[in-house]
Amino acid sequence: MNAAAIDDAAHALLLSFDIAREQVTPRLSGPQLNALLVVERSEGINLGGLAAEMSMLLSSASRLCDRLVASGMVERVPGRADRREIALYLTPASRGLLGELRLIRRRALAGVLEKMSPAGRAALLRGLTEFAAAADDSAGSASAQSA
Repeated sequence: MNAAAIDDAAHALLLSFDIAREQVTPRLSGPQLNALLVVERSEGINLGGLAAEMSMLLSSASRLCDRLVASGMVERVPGRADRREIALYLTPASRGLLGELRLIRRRALAGVLEKMSPAGRAALLRGLTEFAAAADDSAGSASAQSA
């Protein structure tokens, strides 16, 4: 296992993601984009859930959410069970932005993948799929231990 070599190789992948983000969301910070992705995965999440998912203080998540609401990216809706609780939802503008981001990112990835051999692409997909599953297992174990 050579973590340093993987870290170096992952840099190219992360760089392509950053370039796509800058093209689509130059006015959104990394944390703001991450918050949109959390809300997309968990529509109706409350501020406490957002803070936990992003490993930040509730007050920081609230300020982050305030900026996203002000920019028209997120809307706050009173909770169904408890009207005092606020649920977060994406707006049509943020859904469009995330779709455009994925399109640009996938085009950039396709350009790089075309330069690889078919065997290399297959090995990369297999390895990244296994990596994602292992990361999900690790995240599940960590949350079970903290509960």
